[in-house]
Amino acid sequence: MPAKQTDIRTAEASGDPPFAPTYSELVSAFARIGLMSFGGPAAQIALMHRICVEEKRWIDEDRYLHALNYCMLLPGPEAQQLATYIGWLLHGVRGGIVAGLLFVLPGLAVILGLSTLYALYQETSLVAGLFFGLKAAVLAIVVEAVIRIGKRALKTPFHRLLAAGAFISLFLFALPFPLVVLAAAMIGLIHARGVTSPPVEMSEEFRARPPFLRQLAALLFWVVVWLAPLPLLWLTLPETALPEVQSFFSRMALVTFGGAYAVLAYVAQVAVDHYAWLKPGEMLDGLALAETTPGPLVLVLSYVGFLAGFRESGALDPLVGGLLGGLLAAWATFIPSFIWIFGGAPYIERLRGNRLMSAALSAITAAVVGVILNLAVWFALHVIFTDVEPLAWARLGPVTLSVPHPVWSSLDIQALVIAVIAGVMIFRLHLGIGRTLIAAGLLGLGVRYLL
Repeated sequence: MPAKQTDIRTAEASGDPPFAPTYSELVSAFARIGLMSFGGPAAQIALMHRICVEEKRWIDEDRYLHALNYCMLLPGPEAQQLATYIGWLLHGVRGGIVAGLLFVLPGLAVILGLSTLYALYQETSLVAGLFFGLKAAVLAIVVEAVIRIGKRALKTPFHRLLAAGAFISLFLFALPFPLVVLAAAMIGLIHARGVTSPPVEMSEEFRARPPFLRQLAALLFWVVVWLAPLPLLWLTLPETALPEVQSFFSRMALVTFGGAYAVLAYVAQVAVDHYAWLKPGEMLDGLALAETTPGPLVLVLSYVGFLAGFRESGALDPLVGGLLGGLLAAWATFIPSFIWIFGGAPYIERLRGNRLMSAALSAITAAVVGVILNLAVWFALHVIFTDVEPLAWARLGPVTLSVPHPVWSSLDIQALVIAVIAGVMIFRLHLGIGRTLIAAGLLGLGVRYLL
């Protein structure tokens, strides 16, 4: 059956209308995206753009960026939310469900398998050497993410200033991310006042106001689905870590903005310091695991849930507890993405021609670049140095300026060399994420066996 044509492309495009896929074509495309989406959100966003905008021409550039800016505003994994949004645009709720699930499921299956191997064989020299190399390569991958997202989002001096301000706010002042996002949105609104722009052409489907009662019922349904496991876990498995896993990651899904890169430091702090589910270095091991799998980088949270369930399994077999913990972490993390998209996207589409909303969303995207840069610096310090301490160096009223201070004698030369080699492979040789991780893993093995 040939794909039907639609009129959603804006008049400024090349003139040819995009092609709306059949449902089977949508399933096939997002199964392909789910299997190919290595390299974190920057690479995944670029992959969806190439397939859905350039190759298939299902949606136009402006609509894609509008959806991306909205997803950047939301808590949780922006790449999976973008996949859900695109699926919803093309085939409604069932399209959003299949696109969002296919984006996640291949990587979830792989991360649970790798977490099992890690939990069982972490102490062997083979696994330790492998993750030593992968951990160093992650640094180059995160730096690349800063550059790629920055090129897409920082197109004007105004947006570059916003990104710099977000980085300073987080790195020097440790301000909460929601506060930084709100400030960026307000600055974007103020900057946009008095600026005129042509109206955006929309189809009648998205001009109409969404039925409020139907949207409210859908929202309540997804909230019930999301929280349904929690009372069952408290009643049946209170002696395990599983109720805390569901509760913690459900709270995290509501307050962690900026996608995977922004959430990692927060989760690492709580999981290590408060719950003691992981040791300090194991969070970086989990990120290296997630980098080797397709799907959202935030799948690292399933690794955290697996270790929590494995180590605090109560009467359950540890592997069963681990698998349940990994699945619960994924459930609590990804189900809210469907809530945000199905509940909010109809209204966001109606605001697509609103210049003030567009200005606020693009300002938030610029601020997220500063967030990712802050995480890149955090990773660099903790990969290259084995001992990093906070150093308070000034006080401005109630605010203390504090920067992480590496202990220079703890410099890890081997990790630094592997990170530099990974950077050369990515930035100079353009060998890609997969080859870089394989090479770094082999170098890590060599370091452990030969030195």
